[in-house]
Amino acid sequence: MNGATMANENVSVIFKVYCLTVMTLVAATYTVALRYTRTISTEELYFSTTAVCIAEVIKLVLSLGMLTKETRSLIKLKATIQEHIFCSPKELLKLSVPSVVYAVQNNMAFIALSNLDVAVYQVTYQLKIPCTALCTVLMLNRSLNRLQWFSVFMLCGGVSLVQWKPAEATKVQIEQNPVIGFIAIAVAVLCSGFAGVYFEKVLKSSETSLWVRNIQMYLSGIVITLIGVYMTDGDRVMEKGFFFGYTPWVFFVVFLASVGGLYTSVVVKYTDNIMKGFSAAAAIVLSMVASVILFGLQITMTFASGAFLVCISIYLYGLPKQDTSRLTQKDTNLEDKQKLISV
Repeated sequence: MNGATMANENVSVIFKVYCLTVMTLVAATYTVALRYTRTISTEELYFSTTAVCIAEVIKLVLSLGMLTKETRSLIKLKATIQEHIFCSPKELLKLSVPSVVYAVQNNMAFIALSNLDVAVYQVTYQLKIPCTALCTVLMLNRSLNRLQWFSVFMLCGGVSLVQWKPAEATKVQIEQNPVIGFIAIAVAVLCSGFAGVYFEKVLKSSETSLWVRNIQMYLSGIVITLIGVYMTDGDRVMEKGFFFGYTPWVFFVVFLASVGGLYTSVVVKYTDNIMKGFSAAAAIVLSMVASVILFGLQITMTFASGAFLVCISIYLYGLPKQDTSRLTQKDTNLEDKQKLISV
């Protein structure tokens, strides 16, 4: 019996380590690969709006596949799609809100990584934590403890150090504008915080399947990103083609963007905040190493100090809250016993 329990615990630990490793590699590889595709060439640069659109299509196909697996029957799948997609225009409209916000966020990521180094981007993008925390307090009526608020301010201080004198890359072949890059990250962070909390609120407001909600969101996302392609790059896409400038690396970036979000949404329930914090910190370290090797990043003392503060703050923010309800109950029982003794 004990051996079986230990075996289950070992499997659980191995699976959690697997989740942590994949989440870290996806986060680091995606930003490095995206940066690589946006800075190595200026002659045949692909349209980032089309990449975002294709990623939405792949996410929709993958979600349909997962829903098929979940329903285990084509008849049930058809009935589910009929009920929640074709007969629920209000639900589609509700999920169009995060679709718009996520579309903006994904496009901002391309702009940011076209103007900032990967390591700078990874560190600065962690501002999504205080933004998400604020949205959680306002939209879900949750509270943060003192340690979490302290970690939020520490994170902001670390990002300020990183941006005070940004590390520069010596192997980048295009002109960059760090101000535009930082503005793009700021917009992406705001979008990430709001959309994530909004989607969580929608998920918890009903018992509808996660994959159904994803399908509703990605259907809206495809329409919205197509509108973005037309408004931003419509003339050039008509002239040069939808897949102009695409290379195997670009397709790899699109693949990571598609699988990364879906995979994270699935495995997050098997890990805790501490492990997610370690994953984010490890992604920052891997991005720094990759930036030094691939892009000739010159790391400064202020950048290293800021990145270290951000990693520590992520860990502190993810620490579990102390359950004081049981302590309070024990104290109450102790006081009652003392009163009985004194009587």
